[in-house]
Amino acid sequence: MKTISHWIGGKPVEGVSGNFGPVYNPATGAQEKQVAFASADEVDAAVRAAREAFKAWGSSSLAKRTSVLFKYRELLDAHREEIAQLITAEHGKVHSDALGEVARGLEIVELACGIPEKLKGELSTQVSTRVDVAAIRQSLGVVAGITPFNFPAMVPMWMFPLAIACGNTFVLKPSEKVPSAAFKLAELAAEAGLPDGVLNVVNGDKVAVDAILEHPDIAAVSFVGSTPIARYIHTTGTANGKRVQALGGAKNHMLVLPDADLDLAADSAINAAYGSAGERCMAISVVVAVGETADPLIGKIKERADKLRIGPGDDPASEMGPLITKVHRDKVASYVTGAAAQGADVVIDGSGYTVEGYEDGHWMGVSLLDHVTPEMDAYRDEIFGPVLSVVRVETYDEAIALMNNSPWGNGTAIFTRDGGAARRFQMEVEAGMVGVNVPIPVPVGYHSFGGWKDSLFGDHHIYGNDGVHFYTRGKVVTTRWPDPSDGGINLGFPSHH
Repeated sequence: MKTISHWIGGKPVEGVSGNFGPVYNPATGAQEKQVAFASADEVDAAVRAAREAFKAWGSSSLAKRTSVLFKYRELLDAHREEIAQLITAEHGKVHSDALGEVARGLEIVELACGIPEKLKGELSTQVSTRVDVAAIRQSLGVVAGITPFNFPAMVPMWMFPLAIACGNTFVLKPSEKVPSAAFKLAELAAEAGLPDGVLNVVNGDKVAVDAILEHPDIAAVSFVGSTPIARYIHTTGTANGKRVQALGGAKNHMLVLPDADLDLAADSAINAAYGSAGERCMAISVVVAVGETADPLIGKIKERADKLRIGPGDDPASEMGPLITKVHRDKVASYVTGAAAQGADVVIDGSGYTVEGYEDGHWMGVSLLDHVTPEMDAYRDEIFGPVLSVVRVETYDEAIALMNNSPWGNGTAIFTRDGGAARRFQMEVEAGMVGVNVPIPVPVGYHSFGGWKDSLFGDHHIYGNDGVHFYTRGKVVTTRWPDPSDGGINLGFPSHH
């Protein structure tokens, strides 16, 4: 059985802890690989490699960094099919979705290629007689990223390309469920000319996570995952003196007003709720239907959902693949049966779905719940699967109150033809990312990604300008070069003149 090892100091390093985790093919349910779990000592080895590499990389020129990043972008583009295949094999998402993930990750590599523009700094001349003030940004040192299973290539690329462009060195701990894509990203970075130790990958479980959070030589930690773990990462990391950005979970609402294009809204609900089998923090999991909108909208959603093709991710005919593990599949299915017991109408029940020839896969069909109320578990919890709930309200004001009462504030969307209503919504809704007739408002690379409330712990969103600021710290330099005619002693408090 193939073993996925670590990448430390510019080369593969076999695990020595003796602990391994299984890596499954979700479509078959079979374990096809295993991944080495790092001990605290192995994490320390990666940090030491990064710390040593920082001595040269941290002081390297912007020209050198960008030359490596441009080459890296070229190699990623050339290998995007291979990376997508690795994602599909371990995550289960369909190939087109995996390709889209790689493309969105490449956006941040392209942003990193333009880092000289982001690090230009500021200069004020003659603030006082022959005194100039410059504001510059400098790298932090060794930084780390802990990434989730649902985007094994994209989320790491949201982190390390920008971090190393800013002059830091990086230790990446990918999800142990999907380790191969991150390993491939490190291999390609080395091929692009990234010096040994600038990017390191250590696989593992909570032992590795805690070793990262407690290591005195790691200056900052980025995280994407569930809200309980995000809160733990932020609390533990900051207690150990680290800068932390921890992106948590979500319960994203899509508000549909009576004047909306219901065909567009139905298409969007299908795409946003069931794409990637609902395993994404930007998935729409609740449709809030105003007034008489609900019945026709549910009819259109059901009509489309019944035609979705579910199957192995490497089958070109498949539109949705399996869930990541059997345990997760069973948990998602329990929300459908639980919603029925709590009074919801189950319009579509996907809990018993199987695929012929792949009966042991982690399958879950699409599910659609109507008459869901805020007291139900299906509404309150982040399900992270292909389950869409419909909540009926009478007015816009009732809808906005419902949405803003959610503990999460990641992403949201409104569907309407009324520009005034859309503008009011984008100002009033308590969420970090808003879509107007756009169901999954993930910002492009040069704007930052992040939510509000329990969807984000820390002060910085990820990538974009916030990402640059997170991976650097400001310094202000005040300079005076005295004129040869200056002189004398003055013990008074310096004043501007």
